[in-house]
Amino acid sequence: MPKLTRAEAVGAVRNPLAFIADRWTPGPRTVQRAALSAVVLAVIIIVAGGAVRLTGSGLGCPTWPKCTDQSLTTTSAMGFHGAIEFSNRMLTYVLCAAVGWTIIAARSEKPWRRSVTRLGWAQFWVVMGNAVLGGIVVLVGLNPYTVALHFLLATALLTVAVVTWQRVREGDGAPRPLVGRAIVQLTWLLVVASAGLIAVGTVVSGAGRHAGDTSEVERIPVDWAMIAQLHADFAWVVVALTAALWFVLKAVDAPVGPLHRARDLFLILMGQGVIGYVQYFTHTPEVLVGLHMFGASLVWIGVLRVLLSLRERPLSGAEIPAQSENSALTAV
Repeated sequence: MPKLTRAEAVGAVRNPLAFIADRWTPGPRTVQRAALSAVVLAVIIIVAGGAVRLTGSGLGCPTWPKCTDQSLTTTSAMGFHGAIEFSNRMLTYVLCAAVGWTIIAARSEKPWRRSVTRLGWAQFWVVMGNAVLGGIVVLVGLNPYTVALHFLLATALLTVAVVTWQRVREGDGAPRPLVGRAIVQLTWLLVVASAGLIAVGTVVSGAGRHAGDTSEVERIPVDWAMIAQLHADFAWVVVALTAALWFVLKAVDAPVGPLHRARDLFLILMGQGVIGYVQYFTHTPEVLVGLHMFGASLVWIGVLRVLLSLRERPLSGAEIPAQSENSALTAV
C-alpha cells in the first residue's frame, strides 16, 4: 500500500468519509445490504430491549454510563440480570456499526447522493439520543413514561432505517404517484392509526405487570384492562383500514407493488392479532409478550412499506451508474 502524503493524511483526519469515498466505490448491492443491516439491527434492539424488561433486568446495571459505581462492565456478583442489561448496552455498539456502515457506503457510492447520506446520519443521531435516554431510564428507576419514550424513539429509528433502505433502491428523481389521491389519503389514515396503536401499546406495557425489574417499580396509573381493550380497538381499526386498502387497490387494478405490500401487511396483522389475544387470555407470559414486540416491529415496517410503495422515484440522468455497475443494478 503506498504511503500517504502529508496533505492526504491531514485530509483523512479532517474528513475521513471523503477520504474513504475517494478510494472506494461500493456497488448498489453493497449499499443496499448496508441499509438493510441497519433495519435488522433496529428490530433486534427493540426485541432485546423487550428481553431486558421481560426478564426483570432493567436495573441489572443500576447506574449509567457505568454498570456500577466501581465497574464499567457487569460483574459476576450481579448475576443473570446484570449480564442481560450489559449485553443490551453492548448491542448499541453493534447497531452503531451497522449505521456507520450505511453512512460510509452511502457516502462512497458514485454518484454521491447527499439525501441518502443525511438519512444515515439521522439514524446515528437517533441512536445517540436514545442511548442517552436509556441512561436516564436507569437513573430514574425505570419510570414508565421514560420507558415508553425509549421504545418510541427506537421505533423512530426503525422508521428512518426503513426509509433509508427504500431510498437506496430508488433514484432521486421527482416522486411519481402510482395510485390516486384518495388511496394515498386512505394510506395516511392507516399510518396514523398504526402510530396510535403503537403509542397505546406502550401505555399497556407501562400499566402492565412486566415492570422491568424485580423491585417495586412505578406503573402508569390507568386500568390495565381498559387500556388493553383500547389497544385492541385500535388494532381492529388498523386491520379494517388495511383490508379496505387492499380491496380498493384490487378494484382499481393498482400496480402489483402496492397491492402486494397491502397483502403482506394484512397477513402480518393477522399473525400479530393471534399473538395479542393469546397473550391477553394467558395473562401475558413473557415469551408471547416478546413475540408481540417483534410483531409490532414487523407491523410498522409493513405499514411503512405500503406507504412507500405508492410512488416511484426513477433514476435521474446524473445517477445512472458507470458501465461496470450496470449488471449489478439490473440484477437487483
